[in-house]
Amino acid sequence: MRATVVTDTKFEVIELPRPIPGPGQVLLDVVRCGICGSDLHARTHADDMADLSVATGYDHFMRSEQSVVLGHEFSGTVVDYGPGCRKRWKAGTPVVALPIVRHGKQPHLVGLSSAAPGGYAEQVVVQESMAMPVPNGLSAEHAALTEPMAVGWHAVHRGRVGKGQTAFVIGCGPIGLAVISMLKAAGVRTVVASDFSSRRRELATACGADVVVDPATEAPWTAAPRKGRINSVTDILDLGFDTMDRLRRVPNLPWWYVFRLAHTLNASPAGPVVFECVGVPGIIEQIISAAPPLSRVVVVGVCMQADRFQPAMAINKEIELRFVFGYDPGEFRDTLHMLADGKIDPTPLITGTVGLAGVDNAFAALGNPEQHAKILVDPRSPAVTPV
Repeated sequence: MRATVVTDTKFEVIELPRPIPGPGQVLLDVVRCGICGSDLHARTHADDMADLSVATGYDHFMRSEQSVVLGHEFSGTVVDYGPGCRKRWKAGTPVVALPIVRHGKQPHLVGLSSAAPGGYAEQVVVQESMAMPVPNGLSAEHAALTEPMAVGWHAVHRGRVGKGQTAFVIGCGPIGLAVISMLKAAGVRTVVASDFSSRRRELATACGADVVVDPATEAPWTAAPRKGRINSVTDILDLGFDTMDRLRRVPNLPWWYVFRLAHTLNASPAGPVVFECVGVPGIIEQIISAAPPLSRVVVVGVCMQADRFQPAMAINKEIELRFVFGYDPGEFRDTLHMLADGKIDPTPLITGTVGLAGVDNAFAALGNPEQHAKILVDPRSPAVTPV
């Protein structure tokens, strides 16, 4: 089969042997595969990412000297099964799959391990237990976006955003756009998006953002249509006085039980939820310094460099930091069905398609935020520039 491999940051299209599915695995014909920001990082920072993976307990991340087929955002059709499969779907059935396989007891990330070639190829092997049929005639293009949209859905879950809370999305690249789409699908009424790129601001609006700002001219915190009561530490102290004044007016009320109940119900005054989707040094510090007190900051962007922030600032404002990664199989399945049911529309994210010979050009094009958000690879397309 034809595949695009990367070796020491260089791409080339080569012929590889037809993949053979192992026990419990399924062979797919790849129909579409998205190019992810993780692929961009892996091309140039593979060794740093591998060292980080080893430190966290995963030993099989690709190294720069290895020849690897990237691509973990794919949709395809069933071709064949390995031994021990239940053979749930007939040949030709459209499916998507979580990009992870097992060789023996060893898990491998599809498209990010030399032992698990990815979707920049005519065929890919997936785990049958992790595969799911594509429902409702969903297009292969949209089905391929299940994986990145599931990342957004997981981030929204971890953010625990109330429908009446304000959500801020800092950075409107593909993952930021996925978070915006999922926030609106979850019923969040006010989503404020911020990005320096005019093109990405347009896409954020298309994905449902209620307010879109250029941070070069306006701070997102002041652009929210509904201002929260808590905008400074003084507001927190004043709220304490006001609450105690009201409670003390009620005769014989054990007011401390009210506070205990509030903590039990997690009903303490909540600030906004901020999704950091940029992933460059300094952004977390900027958010901690500028966001309102009691904000929950959900870090989705992957920063590969060392970073720093002032803990005292976060402590005084009681900022909550959460870091998120990936999704679980249930979130992946729910995202697929949300796409198929029309609850989310990923169309604005898709800005181009290339064939295998165009992957290098696509990576270069993705370096310009004014041009592209998500480029898909069609293994059977002759396109060498994104169209």
